[in-house]
Amino acid sequence: MTLTSIILLILVGLILLIFEILFVPGMILGFISVVFMITGIIFAYKNYGTTTGTIVLASTTLASIVFVYYAFHSSLWKKLQVQSFIDGKTNVLEEQKIKADDTGKTISRLNPIGKALINNLLVEVQSTEGFIDHEENIVVVKVQQNKILVKLQNKL
Repeated sequence: MTLTSIILLILVGLILLIFEILFVPGMILGFISVVFMITGIIFAYKNYGTTTGTIVLASTTLASIVFVYYAFHSSLWKKLQVQSFIDGKTNVLEEQKIKADDTGKTISRLNPIGKALINNLLVEVQSTEGFIDHEENIVVVKVQQNKILVKLQNKL
């Protein structure tokens, strides 16, 4: 195998490694890239001796490190990253503000989760009985940490 073929094997391996990092996660291309690079290094040792093989090994290692570094620090990587922020919040309930058997009214339809007004607090609640329409009277069944379980209030 010629030195040009060995260099092409290693370059294809490096390109596949970059594609793995930037575009196709899943380690398949990464595995194939490592196989290409190791095959090139083995052929370098086999066909050109220890000195050339060691130079190819060192060059491949250095090139891999440089390619990976620039792949993560390129502007393309920044364009591919998710730039949005999650600004949602959970119910932060103070001790004993809402407890079992408190009553309230749904503000939105509970599918089975929605908004309700309980003890003059607008909170997110979860129905234990499936769907509940808006403007229905509800009763708190249970409060688990920040989760409020409610059911439709019996009409007597």
